This record gives sequence, C-alpha cells and structure tokens, in this order.
Amino acid sequence: MSVTEQVIQVVAETLNVSPSAITQESTADNTTGWDSLAHVNLMIALEQTFDITLDVEDFAKLTSIQSITDFIEAAQN
Repeated sequence: MSVTEQVIQVVAETLNVSPSAITQESTADNTTGWDSLAHVNLMIALEQTFDITLDVEDFAKLTSIQSITDFIEAAQN
C-alpha cells in the first residue's frame, strides 16, 4: 500500500467516512467532518500509524491529503 493510500485510509477512519470519499485533492476546507477537533485526532492517528512526531507548526501546514503525503514521504527518507 502506498503512502497516499495509507493516508487516505487513516483520514477516512478518523473522519468516519468511506475511503472512496477521500481523494488526493481532499482538504480540511472541502471534506465533510474535517474540523479542528478531527484535525487534532487525525494528527495523532498519523503519528501513531507512521511512527512520526508532529509539532504545532506541522499541524497548521498539514491540511490536505497531498501535504500530509509529502510530509510523511520526506520524513521516511
């Protein structure tokens, strides 16, 4: 499973939506249920899933599937 697919799965589980409702273009602004509380829960889930540490500045930047995927891929390299 690619990083993007894993991110989509984590986002879908966190937001309690079908993975098919989440795309590479999904953002906090255009995705139902992706509010501030869900965003915090999502960041925690991403830290646990990918064994990464995010700081407050990262939380503010990671507001789309693309930005999350790019960040995780960079962190893994």
